[in-house]
Amino acid sequence: MSAFTLGLNTYTVPFRMHSENRERVIANLKAAGISSGTVLLEGGKASERDDTDHENLFRQESYFHYLFGVREPGFWGAIDVGTERTVLFCPRLPEEYAVWMGKISTPEEFKVKYEVDEVLFSDSLEGHLRSEAASKPLLLNKGKNSDSGSTYEPPKLPAFADLETDEGKLFPVLCDSRVFKSPKELDLMAHVSKLTSLSHVHVMRSVKPGMMEYQLEANFSHYSYYNYGCRNMGYTAICACGPNPAVLHYGHAGAPNDRVIREEDMLLLDMGAEYHCYGSDITCSYPASGKFTERQAKVYEGVLNAQRAVFEICRPGTSWVDCHKAAEKEVIKALIGLKVLREVEGVTLDDMVEMRLGGVFMPHGLGHHIGIDTHDVGGYLEGAKSKEKNYPNRLKGPGLKSLRNLRILEENQCLTVEPGCYFIDYTIDKAIEDDELGKFIDVEVVAEFRGTGGVRLEDVIAITADGFVNYTLAPRGVEEVEAVMAGAKWPPTKDVHPELMRKKLLTM
Repeated sequence: MSAFTLGLNTYTVPFRMHSENRERVIANLKAAGISSGTVLLEGGKASERDDTDHENLFRQESYFHYLFGVREPGFWGAIDVGTERTVLFCPRLPEEYAVWMGKISTPEEFKVKYEVDEVLFSDSLEGHLRSEAASKPLLLNKGKNSDSGSTYEPPKLPAFADLETDEGKLFPVLCDSRVFKSPKELDLMAHVSKLTSLSHVHVMRSVKPGMMEYQLEANFSHYSYYNYGCRNMGYTAICACGPNPAVLHYGHAGAPNDRVIREEDMLLLDMGAEYHCYGSDITCSYPASGKFTERQAKVYEGVLNAQRAVFEICRPGTSWVDCHKAAEKEVIKALIGLKVLREVEGVTLDDMVEMRLGGVFMPHGLGHHIGIDTHDVGGYLEGAKSKEKNYPNRLKGPGLKSLRNLRILEENQCLTVEPGCYFIDYTIDKAIEDDELGKFIDVEVVAEFRGTGGVRLEDVIAITADGFVNYTLAPRGVEEVEAVMAGAKWPPTKDVHPELMRKKLLTM
Protein backbone atom coordinates (compact mmCIF):
# COMPACT_ATOMS: atom_id res chain seq x y z
CA MET A 1 0.00 0.00 0.00
CA SER A 2 1.38 3.39 -1.02
CA ALA A 3 1.49 6.22 1.49
CA PHE A 4 2.79 9.73 2.09
CA THR A 5 5.35 10.27 4.84
CA LEU A 6 8.40 12.46 5.37
CA GLY A 7 10.41 9.93 7.33
CA LEU A 8 11.65 10.03 10.92
CA ASN A 9 8.62 10.33 13.18
CA THR A 10 6.32 12.04 10.69
CA TYR A 11 2.78 10.85 10.15
CA THR A 12 1.97 8.26 7.47
CA VAL A 13 -1.04 9.02 5.26
CA PRO A 14 -2.20 6.08 3.11
CA PHE A 15 -3.17 7.07 -0.43
CA ARG A 16 -6.14 4.80 0.11
CA MET A 17 -7.63 7.86 1.85
CA HIS A 18 -7.95 9.59 -1.52
CA SER A 19 -9.45 6.58 -3.29
CA GLU A 20 -12.04 6.46 -0.50
CA ASN A 21 -12.74 10.13 -1.14
CA ARG A 22 -13.33 9.32 -4.81
CA GLU A 23 -15.65 6.46 -3.88
CA ARG A 24 -17.64 8.77 -1.62
CA VAL A 25 -18.00 11.45 -4.29
CA ILE A 26 -19.13 8.90 -6.88
CA ALA A 27 -21.66 7.46 -4.43
CA ASN A 28 -22.98 10.96 -3.72
CA LEU A 29 -23.21 11.73 -7.44
CA LYS A 30 -25.25 8.56 -7.96
CA ALA A 31 -27.46 9.43 -4.98
CA ALA A 32 -28.10 12.77 -6.70
CA GLY A 33 -29.25 10.94 -9.83
CA ILE A 34 -25.99 11.22 -11.79
CA SER A 35 -25.18 7.66 -12.84
CA SER A 36 -22.89 8.28 -15.79
CA GLY A 37 -20.30 10.79 -16.89
CA THR A 38 -16.63 11.57 -16.50
CA VAL A 39 -15.42 13.80 -13.68
CA LEU A 40 -12.52 15.90 -14.96
CA LEU A 41 -10.34 18.10 -12.78
CA GLU A 42 -7.17 20.02 -13.54
CA GLY A 43 -4.52 20.08 -10.83
CA GLY A 44 -2.56 23.10 -9.73
CA LYS A 45 0.12 24.64 -11.93
CA ALA A 46 3.65 25.70 -11.07
CA SER A 47 4.01 29.49 -10.89
CA GLU A 48 6.80 32.05 -10.78
CA ARG A 49 7.14 35.28 -8.87
CA ASP A 50 6.04 38.10 -11.15
CA ASP A 51 8.27 38.22 -14.26
CA THR A 52 11.16 36.27 -12.73
CA ASP A 53 12.13 32.60 -12.90
CA HIS A 54 11.83 32.29 -9.11
CA GLU A 55 9.47 29.34 -8.68
CA ASN A 56 6.95 29.68 -5.86
CA LEU A 57 6.61 26.78 -3.46
CA PHE A 58 3.90 24.58 -4.97
CA ARG A 59 0.85 23.54 -3.00
CA GLN A 60 -1.74 21.36 -4.72
CA GLU A 61 -5.18 22.75 -5.61
CA SER A 62 -7.57 21.62 -2.88
CA TYR A 63 -10.28 19.80 -4.86
CA PHE A 64 -7.63 17.95 -6.83
CA HIS A 65 -5.77 17.00 -3.69
CA TYR A 66 -8.98 15.74 -2.08
CA LEU A 67 -9.60 13.29 -4.91
CA PHE A 68 -6.08 12.28 -5.90
CA GLY A 69 -3.47 13.35 -3.33
CA VAL A 70 -1.02 14.25 -6.11
CA ARG A 71 1.85 16.42 -4.88
CA GLU A 72 3.34 17.50 -8.23
CA PRO A 73 2.03 20.32 -10.45
CA GLY A 74 0.67 19.98 -13.96
CA PHE A 75 -1.55 16.90 -13.53
CA TRP A 76 -5.12 16.20 -14.66
CA GLY A 77 -7.48 13.60 -13.25
CA ALA A 78 -10.49 11.79 -14.74
CA ILE A 79 -12.97 9.48 -12.98
CA ASP A 80 -15.62 7.45 -14.79
CA VAL A 81 -18.80 7.72 -12.69
CA GLY A 82 -20.17 4.41 -13.89
CA THR A 83 -17.08 2.24 -13.44
CA GLU A 84 -15.15 4.41 -10.94
CA ARG A 85 -12.07 3.90 -13.12
CA THR A 86 -9.52 6.63 -12.35
CA VAL A 87 -6.93 7.95 -14.80
CA LEU A 88 -4.27 10.54 -14.03
CA PHE A 89 -2.48 12.55 -16.72
CA CYS A 90 1.05 13.66 -15.88
CA PRO A 91 3.15 16.24 -17.75
CA ARG A 92 5.64 14.89 -20.29
CA LEU A 93 8.80 16.56 -19.05
CA PRO A 94 11.90 16.88 -21.26
CA GLU A 95 14.52 14.31 -20.25
CA GLU A 96 17.09 17.05 -19.59
CA TYR A 97 14.92 18.27 -16.69
CA ALA A 98 16.53 15.44 -14.72
CA VAL A 99 19.56 17.71 -14.38
CA TRP A 100 17.58 20.13 -12.20
CA MET A 101 14.83 17.90 -10.82
CA GLY A 102 16.47 14.55 -10.32
CA LYS A 103 14.99 11.34 -11.68
CA ILE A 104 11.74 11.94 -13.57
CA SER A 105 9.01 9.51 -12.56
CA THR A 106 7.35 7.40 -15.24
CA PRO A 107 3.58 7.00 -15.66
CA GLU A 108 3.86 3.48 -14.24
CA GLU A 109 5.63 4.80 -11.15
CA PHE A 110 2.93 7.44 -10.65
CA LYS A 111 0.27 4.73 -11.04
CA VAL A 112 1.77 2.74 -8.18
CA LYS A 113 2.44 5.81 -6.06
CA TYR A 114 -1.08 7.25 -6.27
CA GLU A 115 -2.98 3.95 -6.49
CA VAL A 116 -4.99 4.74 -9.62
CA ASP A 117 -6.02 2.55 -12.55
CA GLU A 118 -3.88 4.22 -15.19
CA VAL A 119 -1.52 7.14 -15.74
CA LEU A 120 -1.04 8.68 -19.18
CA PHE A 121 0.83 11.72 -20.39
CA SER A 122 -1.20 14.92 -20.38
CA ASP A 123 -0.60 15.48 -24.09
CA SER A 124 -2.90 12.48 -24.67
CA LEU A 125 -5.73 13.92 -22.54
CA GLU A 126 -7.88 15.34 -25.33
CA GLY A 127 -7.61 12.20 -27.43
CA HIS A 128 -8.53 10.12 -24.40
CA LEU A 129 -11.60 12.24 -23.73
CA ARG A 130 -12.75 12.04 -27.33
CA SER A 131 -12.48 8.25 -27.32
CA GLU A 132 -13.45 7.33 -23.76
CA ALA A 133 -15.91 10.08 -22.81
CA ALA A 134 -17.57 10.82 -26.13
CA SER A 135 -20.89 9.20 -25.23
CA LYS A 136 -21.29 10.57 -21.69
CA PRO A 137 -21.30 14.02 -20.14
CA LEU A 138 -18.07 15.57 -18.95
CA LEU A 139 -18.63 16.77 -15.36
CA LEU A 140 -16.65 19.94 -14.73
CA ASN A 141 -16.28 21.74 -11.42
CA LYS A 142 -17.67 25.28 -11.31
CA GLY A 143 -19.06 27.21 -8.35
CA LYS A 144 -18.58 30.12 -5.97
CA ASN A 145 -16.58 29.85 -2.76
CA SER A 146 -18.81 31.32 -0.06
CA ASP A 147 -15.84 32.65 1.96
CA SER A 148 -13.81 34.37 -0.75
CA GLY A 149 -16.63 35.09 -3.18
CA SER A 150 -14.35 33.82 -5.94
CA THR A 151 -15.65 31.41 -8.56
CA TYR A 152 -13.86 28.15 -9.24
CA GLU A 153 -13.61 28.08 -13.02
CA PRO A 154 -13.26 24.81 -14.94
CA PRO A 155 -10.53 24.39 -17.56
CA LYS A 156 -11.16 25.03 -21.24
CA LEU A 157 -9.95 22.58 -23.87
CA PRO A 158 -10.60 22.41 -27.63
CA ALA A 159 -11.94 18.87 -27.15
CA PHE A 160 -14.84 20.24 -25.12
CA ALA A 161 -16.39 21.51 -28.36
CA ASP A 162 -16.94 17.88 -29.39
CA LEU A 163 -18.26 16.71 -26.01
CA GLU A 164 -21.28 17.22 -23.79
CA THR A 165 -20.13 19.21 -20.76
CA ASP A 166 -21.92 19.96 -17.49
CA GLU A 167 -20.65 22.70 -15.17
CA GLY A 168 -23.42 22.66 -12.57
CA LYS A 169 -23.80 19.22 -11.04
CA LEU A 170 -20.36 18.35 -9.71
CA PHE A 171 -19.57 21.37 -7.52
CA PRO A 172 -22.30 21.01 -4.85
CA VAL A 173 -21.70 17.27 -4.55
CA LEU A 174 -17.93 17.67 -4.31
CA CYS A 175 -18.23 20.43 -1.69
CA ASP A 176 -20.79 18.54 0.36
CA SER A 177 -18.58 15.45 0.28
CA ARG A 178 -15.67 17.44 1.71
CA VAL A 179 -17.82 18.55 4.65
CA PHE A 180 -18.05 15.01 6.01
CA LYS A 181 -14.64 13.60 6.86
CA SER A 182 -13.74 9.92 6.51
CA PRO A 183 -12.12 8.03 9.43
CA LYS A 184 -8.71 8.43 7.77
CA GLU A 185 -9.27 12.15 7.29
CA LEU A 186 -10.36 12.52 10.91
CA ASP A 187 -7.23 10.69 12.07
CA LEU A 188 -5.14 13.10 10.01
CA MET A 189 -7.02 16.12 11.39
CA ALA A 190 -6.45 14.83 14.93
CA HIS A 191 -2.73 14.46 14.22
CA VAL A 192 -2.22 17.89 12.69
CA SER A 193 -4.20 19.49 15.53
CA LYS A 194 -2.10 17.64 18.10
CA LEU A 195 1.16 18.81 16.55
CA THR A 196 -0.24 22.33 16.20
CA SER A 197 -1.16 22.24 19.91
CA LEU A 198 2.36 21.14 20.87
CA SER A 199 3.85 23.85 18.65
CA HIS A 200 1.71 26.42 20.47
CA VAL A 201 2.98 25.07 23.80
CA HIS A 202 6.55 25.46 22.55
CA VAL A 203 5.86 29.11 21.65
CA MET A 204 4.06 29.71 24.94
CA ARG A 205 7.16 28.62 26.83
CA SER A 206 9.46 30.80 24.72
CA VAL A 207 7.65 34.12 25.18
CA LYS A 208 9.54 36.90 26.91
CA PRO A 209 8.85 40.64 27.02
CA GLY A 210 11.18 42.38 24.59
CA MET A 211 10.77 39.78 21.85
CA MET A 212 9.17 40.70 18.54
CA GLU A 213 5.87 39.21 17.45
CA TYR A 214 7.48 37.69 14.35
CA GLN A 215 9.84 35.69 16.55
CA LEU A 216 6.83 33.79 17.88
CA GLU A 217 5.75 33.04 14.32
CA ALA A 218 9.29 31.84 13.55
CA ASN A 219 9.34 29.60 16.63
CA PHE A 220 6.03 28.01 15.65
CA SER A 221 7.04 27.44 12.03
CA HIS A 222 10.40 25.96 12.98
CA TYR A 223 9.00 23.65 15.66
CA SER A 224 6.20 22.26 13.50
CA TYR A 225 8.48 21.77 10.47
CA TYR A 226 11.55 20.47 12.32
CA ASN A 227 9.61 17.97 14.44
CA TYR A 228 6.64 17.06 12.25
CA GLY A 229 7.52 17.86 8.64
CA CYS A 230 5.02 20.70 8.20
CA ARG A 231 6.57 22.81 5.48
CA ASN A 232 3.43 24.87 4.95
CA MET A 233 1.21 26.71 7.37
CA GLY A 234 -2.55 26.54 6.89
CA TYR A 235 -2.76 30.35 6.74
CA THR A 236 -0.79 33.49 7.59
CA ALA A 237 0.12 33.49 11.28
CA ILE A 238 -1.52 36.04 13.57
CA CYS A 239 0.91 36.89 16.40
CA ALA A 240 -0.72 39.87 18.05
CA CYS A 241 0.22 41.61 21.29
CA GLY A 242 -0.97 44.71 23.11
CA PRO A 243 -3.66 46.45 21.03
CA ASN A 244 -3.13 44.21 18.00
CA PRO A 245 -5.49 41.34 18.99
CA ALA A 246 -8.29 43.79 18.20
CA VAL A 247 -7.23 43.58 14.54
CA LEU A 248 -8.93 40.33 13.59
CA HIS A 249 -6.67 39.45 10.65
CA TYR A 250 -3.49 41.00 11.99
CA GLY A 251 -0.27 39.67 10.47
CA HIS A 252 -1.00 40.81 6.91
CA ALA A 253 1.62 42.55 4.77
CA GLY A 254 0.74 45.98 6.17
CA ALA A 255 1.07 44.79 9.78
CA PRO A 256 3.39 41.78 9.60
CA ASN A 257 3.68 40.71 13.25
CA ASP A 258 6.23 43.47 13.85
CA ARG A 259 5.48 44.95 17.30
CA VAL A 260 7.70 44.50 20.34
CA ILE A 261 6.10 42.48 23.17
CA ARG A 262 5.71 44.34 26.45
CA GLU A 263 5.37 43.02 30.00
CA GLU A 264 1.76 44.18 30.38
CA ASP A 265 0.54 42.81 27.03
CA MET A 266 -1.95 40.08 26.35
CA LEU A 267 -0.96 37.93 23.39
CA LEU A 268 -3.28 36.38 20.83
CA LEU A 269 -1.58 33.72 18.71
CA ASP A 270 -3.62 32.23 15.88
CA MET A 271 -1.48 29.68 14.03
CA GLY A 272 -2.04 26.33 12.36
CA ALA A 273 0.29 23.85 10.72
CA GLU A 274 -0.53 21.90 7.56
CA TYR A 275 0.46 18.32 6.74
CA HIS A 276 -0.37 16.64 3.43
CA CYS A 277 -2.53 19.70 2.67
CA TYR A 278 -4.77 19.15 5.72
CA GLY A 279 -4.50 21.97 8.23
CA SER A 280 -5.32 22.90 11.78
CA ASP A 281 -6.40 26.30 13.13
CA ILE A 282 -5.78 26.94 16.82
CA THR A 283 -5.71 30.19 18.78
CA CYS A 284 -4.19 30.65 22.23
CA SER A 285 -4.30 33.82 24.32
CA TYR A 286 -2.11 34.51 27.35
CA PRO A 287 -0.22 37.26 29.18
CA ALA A 288 3.33 38.11 28.16
CA SER A 289 4.28 38.23 31.84
CA GLY A 290 3.20 34.63 32.41
CA LYS A 291 0.65 35.70 35.03
CA PHE A 292 -2.86 36.98 34.33
CA THR A 293 -3.92 40.21 35.99
CA GLU A 294 -7.36 40.07 37.56
CA ARG A 295 -8.86 41.96 34.64
CA GLN A 296 -7.09 39.84 32.01
CA ALA A 297 -8.27 36.68 33.74
CA LYS A 298 -11.90 37.84 33.79
CA VAL A 299 -11.92 38.54 30.05
CA TYR A 300 -10.14 35.24 29.40
CA GLU A 301 -12.52 33.23 31.59
CA GLY A 302 -15.47 34.83 29.84
CA VAL A 303 -14.20 33.56 26.49
CA LEU A 304 -13.39 30.12 27.93
CA ASN A 305 -16.92 29.98 29.36
CA ALA A 306 -18.20 30.81 25.88
CA GLN A 307 -16.38 27.73 24.59
CA ARG A 308 -17.82 25.65 27.42
CA ALA A 309 -21.34 26.84 26.60
CA VAL A 310 -20.90 25.81 22.96
CA PHE A 311 -19.45 22.44 23.92
CA GLU A 312 -22.49 21.72 26.10
CA ILE A 313 -24.74 21.72 23.04
CA CYS A 314 -22.35 20.45 20.34
CA ARG A 315 -24.01 17.33 18.97
CA PRO A 316 -25.82 16.20 15.81
CA GLY A 317 -29.02 18.16 15.30
CA THR A 318 -27.81 21.39 16.92
CA SER A 319 -27.98 24.61 14.92
CA TRP A 320 -24.65 26.39 14.45
CA VAL A 321 -26.52 29.66 14.95
CA ASP A 322 -27.59 28.47 18.40
CA CYS A 323 -23.95 27.66 19.16
CA HIS A 324 -22.92 31.17 18.12
CA LYS A 325 -25.57 32.79 20.30
CA ALA A 326 -24.62 30.61 23.27
CA ALA A 327 -21.06 31.95 22.97
CA GLU A 328 -22.25 35.55 22.69
CA LYS A 329 -24.33 35.17 25.84
CA GLU A 330 -21.28 34.19 27.89
CA VAL A 331 -19.24 37.07 26.48
CA ILE A 332 -22.01 39.49 27.46
CA LYS A 333 -22.10 37.98 30.97
CA ALA A 334 -18.37 38.55 31.35
CA LEU A 335 -18.63 42.16 30.19
CA ILE A 336 -21.44 42.81 32.65
CA GLY A 337 -19.20 41.41 35.39
CA LEU A 338 -16.45 43.79 34.29
CA LYS A 339 -18.93 46.73 34.33
CA VAL A 340 -18.23 47.37 30.64
CA LEU A 341 -21.89 46.63 30.03
CA ARG A 342 -24.73 47.62 32.31
CA GLU A 343 -27.98 45.76 32.79
CA VAL A 344 -31.19 47.56 31.88
CA GLU A 345 -34.42 46.84 33.72
CA GLY A 346 -36.74 44.56 31.78
CA VAL A 347 -34.03 43.42 29.36
CA THR A 348 -32.82 39.83 29.72
CA LEU A 349 -29.52 38.34 28.60
CA ASP A 350 -31.33 36.64 25.74
CA ASP A 351 -32.78 40.02 24.73
CA MET A 352 -29.27 41.49 24.68
CA VAL A 353 -28.11 38.65 22.44
CA GLU A 354 -30.99 39.20 20.01
CA MET A 355 -30.29 42.95 19.96
CA ARG A 356 -26.81 42.01 18.61
CA LEU A 357 -24.94 43.48 21.57
CA GLY A 358 -22.60 40.49 21.49
CA GLY A 359 -21.62 41.38 17.94
CA VAL A 360 -20.03 44.60 19.18
CA PHE A 361 -17.38 42.64 21.07
CA MET A 362 -17.33 39.47 18.93
CA PRO A 363 -17.92 40.72 15.39
CA HIS A 364 -16.84 37.48 13.69
CA GLY A 365 -18.67 34.18 13.40
CA LEU A 366 -18.14 31.38 15.90
CA GLY A 367 -16.07 29.22 13.56
CA HIS A 368 -15.91 27.39 10.26
CA HIS A 369 -15.49 24.03 8.60
CA ILE A 370 -11.87 22.96 8.40
CA GLY A 371 -9.95 20.37 6.42
CA ILE A 372 -7.93 20.80 3.24
CA ASP A 373 -8.67 24.51 3.45
CA THR A 374 -8.62 26.46 6.71
CA HIS A 375 -12.00 27.94 5.84
CA ASP A 376 -13.17 24.71 4.29
CA VAL A 377 -15.98 24.54 1.76
CA GLY A 378 -19.64 23.75 2.37
CA GLY A 379 -20.80 26.32 4.91
CA TYR A 380 -23.17 27.80 2.34
CA LEU A 381 -23.90 25.84 -0.79
CA GLU A 382 -26.49 26.26 -3.50
CA GLY A 383 -27.94 23.09 -4.91
CA ALA A 384 -26.72 20.71 -2.20
CA LYS A 385 -28.73 17.60 -1.41
CA SER A 386 -29.57 18.79 2.11
CA LYS A 387 -30.42 22.35 1.15
CA GLU A 388 -33.84 22.38 2.79
CA LYS A 389 -32.55 21.71 6.30
CA ASN A 390 -29.01 22.95 6.04
CA TYR A 391 -28.68 25.95 3.75
CA PRO A 392 -30.79 28.92 4.86
CA ASN A 393 -29.90 32.36 3.58
CA ARG A 394 -27.18 34.36 5.28
CA LEU A 395 -28.28 36.20 8.40
CA LYS A 396 -28.02 39.92 9.04
CA GLY A 397 -26.67 41.90 11.95
CA PRO A 398 -23.28 42.20 13.68
CA GLY A 399 -21.68 38.82 14.28
CA LEU A 400 -24.41 36.78 12.61
CA LYS A 401 -23.68 38.21 9.17
CA SER A 402 -20.10 36.98 9.54
CA LEU A 403 -21.03 33.34 10.18
CA ARG A 404 -19.15 31.17 7.69
CA ASN A 405 -21.54 28.30 8.27
CA LEU A 406 -25.27 27.93 8.99
CA ARG A 407 -25.48 24.17 8.80
CA ILE A 408 -27.09 21.89 11.32
CA LEU A 409 -24.36 19.86 13.03
CA GLU A 410 -23.96 16.31 11.70
CA GLU A 411 -21.62 13.45 12.48
CA ASN A 412 -18.13 13.64 10.90
CA GLN A 413 -18.18 17.38 10.34
CA CYS A 414 -14.93 19.01 11.44
CA LEU A 415 -15.16 22.62 12.64
CA THR A 416 -13.45 25.29 14.70
CA VAL A 417 -15.03 26.79 17.81
CA GLU A 418 -13.44 30.21 18.27
CA PRO A 419 -15.29 32.66 20.52
CA GLY A 420 -13.58 35.93 21.30
CA CYS A 421 -13.93 39.22 23.12
CA TYR A 422 -12.24 42.26 21.58
CA PHE A 423 -12.12 45.95 22.32
CA ILE A 424 -12.28 47.41 18.83
CA ASP A 425 -12.65 51.19 18.67
CA TYR A 426 -14.73 51.10 15.51
CA THR A 427 -17.41 48.67 16.74
CA ILE A 428 -17.52 50.23 20.22
CA ASP A 429 -17.92 53.76 18.84
CA LYS A 430 -20.68 52.62 16.49
CA ALA A 431 -22.51 50.94 19.36
CA ILE A 432 -22.23 53.99 21.63
CA GLU A 433 -23.78 56.10 18.87
CA ASP A 434 -26.64 53.61 18.47
CA ASP A 435 -29.79 54.61 20.37
CA GLU A 436 -30.60 51.00 21.27
CA LEU A 437 -27.14 49.62 22.05
CA GLY A 438 -25.55 52.72 23.54
CA LYS A 439 -27.59 52.55 26.75
CA PHE A 440 -25.89 49.27 27.69
CA ILE A 441 -22.29 50.52 27.41
CA ASP A 442 -20.53 52.33 30.24
CA VAL A 443 -18.43 54.80 28.26
CA GLU A 444 -15.97 55.48 31.08
CA VAL A 445 -15.35 51.83 31.92
CA VAL A 446 -15.02 50.69 28.31
CA ALA A 447 -12.44 53.44 27.79
CA GLU A 448 -10.20 51.61 30.27
CA PHE A 449 -10.21 48.57 27.98
CA ARG A 450 -9.46 50.40 24.74
CA GLY A 451 -6.02 49.51 23.47
CA THR A 452 -5.88 46.21 25.37
CA GLY A 453 -6.69 44.12 22.29
CA GLY A 454 -8.76 41.10 23.18
CA VAL A 455 -8.90 37.35 23.68
CA ARG A 456 -9.75 34.49 21.34
CA LEU A 457 -9.68 30.75 22.03
CA GLU A 458 -9.98 28.47 19.02
CA ASP A 459 -10.28 24.70 19.09
CA VAL A 460 -10.69 22.15 16.30
CA ILE A 461 -13.48 19.65 16.97
CA ALA A 462 -15.17 16.77 15.15
CA ILE A 463 -18.85 15.96 15.58
CA THR A 464 -19.48 12.38 16.71
CA ALA A 465 -22.65 10.28 16.81
CA ASP A 466 -23.58 11.58 20.26
CA GLY A 467 -21.51 14.71 20.77
CA PHE A 468 -18.04 15.84 19.75
CA VAL A 469 -14.35 15.25 20.34
CA ASN A 470 -11.86 18.08 20.80
CA TYR A 471 -8.66 17.66 18.78
CA THR A 472 -7.03 20.72 20.37
CA LEU A 473 -4.76 19.66 23.21
CA ALA A 474 -3.36 23.03 24.27
CA PRO A 475 -3.52 24.50 27.80
CA ARG A 476 -6.83 26.26 28.35
CA GLY A 477 -7.58 26.89 32.02
CA VAL A 478 -5.90 29.94 33.57
CA GLU A 479 -3.97 27.68 35.94
CA GLU A 480 -2.87 25.45 33.03
CA VAL A 481 -1.58 28.40 31.02
CA GLU A 482 0.30 29.93 33.92
CA ALA A 483 1.82 26.58 34.88
CA VAL A 484 3.06 25.85 31.34
CA MET A 485 4.51 29.34 30.99
CA ALA A 486 6.35 28.71 34.27
CA GLY A 487 7.84 25.49 32.85
CA ALA A 488 5.37 22.82 33.99
CA LYS A 489 5.16 19.53 32.11
CA TRP A 490 2.69 19.25 29.24
CA PRO A 491 0.67 17.15 28.75
CA PRO A 492 -0.35 17.07 32.41
CA THR A 493 -0.78 13.94 34.52
CA LYS A 494 -4.42 14.85 35.21
CA ASP A 495 -7.05 16.55 33.07
CA VAL A 496 -8.61 19.18 35.32
CA HIS A 497 -10.97 20.35 32.57
CA PRO A 498 -12.77 17.21 31.32
CA GLU A 499 -15.63 19.40 30.06
CA LEU A 500 -13.35 20.50 27.19
CA MET A 501 -13.43 16.92 25.82
CA ARG A 502 -9.69 16.73 25.17
CA LYS A 503 -9.97 12.94 25.17
CA LYS A 504 -6.41 12.24 24.04
CA LEU A 505 -4.79 14.85 26.29
CA LEU A 506 -3.13 12.44 28.71
CA THR A 507 -1.92 10.05 25.99
CA MET A 508 -0.60 12.57 23.44
